[in-house]
Amino acid sequence: MVKIGLISDTHGMLPENAIPILEEVDEIWHAGDVGDSAVLERLPKKPIQRVVFGNIDDTLLRQRLEEELFFTVAGVKVLMLHIGGKPPRYATGVKAKIKRLQPDIFICGHSHICKVIHDKALDCLYMNPGALGNQGFHQVKTMLTFELDGSIKNLKVLELGKRGKI
Repeated sequence: MVKIGLISDTHGMLPENAIPILEEVDEIWHAGDVGDSAVLERLPKKPIQRVVFGNIDDTLLRQRLEEELFFTVAGVKVLMLHIGGKPPRYATGVKAKIKRLQPDIFICGHSHICKVIHDKALDCLYMNPGALGNQGFHQVKTMLTFELDGSIKNLKVLELGKRGKI
């Protein structure tokens, strides 16, 4: 069983109340728009970190991070990138990529809207953890935690306070 902490859209700010949660996971996944390398430095070091860059990330972050990741954890195939759209209206090229790679889970950020839904047409779980930072139109900072063991288990949506509050 592998415990995951899924975050996105930190936009240069990692809330203090997210750190104890992230210290308890085996892997931290960040779906882009890190905003500042200081966010990566503040993430707990023990867990494995899988991070993609987003559209607001500068050249230094783009050189350090991948645009997309495709990996397998605990028997579950995962595709993660920043701008993905949502079922059934994915961003350009994303639906074809999902069909080709056949991930069990497709993860993106960008919308600042927390959403988890099974895309029956692609037989894939769509996950967007919403936004954890203070920039954007979202009202509440959100993240996801879950466990992987051949499938996804114990999925939780965590609300970490209103946007703009530290």
